[in-house]
Amino acid sequence: MKVLVIGGGAREHALCRSLSLDPDVTALHCAPGNAGIAEVAELHPVDALDGAAVAALAGELDAGLVVIGPEAPLVAGVADAVRAAGIPCFGPSKEAARLEGSKAFAKDVMAAAGVPTARSYVCTTPEEIDTALDAFGAPYVVKDDGLAAGKGVVVTGDVEQARAHARSCERVVIEEFLDGPEVSLFAITDGSTVLPLTPAQDFKRALDGDEGPNTGGMGAYSPLPWADPKLVDEVLQSVLQPTVDELRRRGTPFSGLLYAGLAITSRGVRVIEFNARFGDPETQVVLARLRTPLARVLLHSANGTLDSEPPLTWHDSAAVTVVVASHNYPGTPRTGDPITGLDEVAAADAPHAYVLHAGTRQEGDAVVSAGGRVLSVTAVGEDLAEARSRAYAAVDRIRLDGSQHRTDIARTAAGG
Repeated sequence: MKVLVIGGGAREHALCRSLSLDPDVTALHCAPGNAGIAEVAELHPVDALDGAAVAALAGELDAGLVVIGPEAPLVAGVADAVRAAGIPCFGPSKEAARLEGSKAFAKDVMAAAGVPTARSYVCTTPEEIDTALDAFGAPYVVKDDGLAAGKGVVVTGDVEQARAHARSCERVVIEEFLDGPEVSLFAITDGSTVLPLTPAQDFKRALDGDEGPNTGGMGAYSPLPWADPKLVDEVLQSVLQPTVDELRRRGTPFSGLLYAGLAITSRGVRVIEFNARFGDPETQVVLARLRTPLARVLLHSANGTLDSEPPLTWHDSAAVTVVVASHNYPGTPRTGDPITGLDEVAAADAPHAYVLHAGTRQEGDAVVSAGGRVLSVTAVGEDLAEARSRAYAAVDRIRLDGSQHRTDIARTAAGG
């Protein structure tokens, strides 16, 4: 089949890489893509938020499947436009994508479905904000109700910082702090059947030791050697399936990728948040370990036939991703800096380590930075220690003036 992927980050590069290795994929297109995706897919300009434009492009390309990567097009209803044109689309409808587009809506769905999550208040006035902050106390967890590219959450012991963030949001969710390690679990669903993927853990803080501001994610690893082997089954039964069933009951079935951000607390698993798409950078490590060809599974999701798909199979390997970010990220990033060393990684480290492009663009023969998170350096190995060693060896070959990366991704889990 011919596949069109919408988006231009490292998540989309990871999706395109996996799809390019799938023998069922006869042609691979990406819009708008980036400098790295251009090596495995044909790029096309498009406004990813314009459903009519995306559907028209898919029609021109005779695409048999459209895969929407980022959250903003999903919340804007692009999947609806593609499906209305009669083209199978992997990604939820605008209504179902509210699960990510509104934290308050997600809380309402979880309450109806009996899904365990943090107690919370939805606030729209300064008085409501102060009441909620007083009710929970420190550490304060304050979430912008809408989309904020993974950076709309503040967790702080400083009540003034919490209050300032809350008041900067039009609508805000303030909730109790959840203790314990965090886990990301993806599941592919067609609105009825739910097919969980393998768990991963990402690192949200900008600096080593989980210091510094929240980011979109600075690295990830999979599998989780410390996690309970029954975790996936437990989350499927207590979180994923009930959520999918509740959305179907409401008449807004969720078809696509359901992402559960989880806290493994002293009182059991609790949902921190839902996303309506593959997460970045966890996608990079999860897809690195996936043995099952990807295109068929995504098409079954789009067509409502996921019950015919056998359980997913996985490589025994471990995977680690380290994000190389630009100067000043997650503040206003510096862009336009040349990136070198990519050929060295390809020559010296492949196939065990490779670079997935996020914020890059081609300028003549050069690749330059074009965003905050610039590259995701991904490696596989027999265990986390080997994957981690290979990832950082590849990172060391890359040169980008002023760039930053964490040096402790998967260190504890690898026994370091």
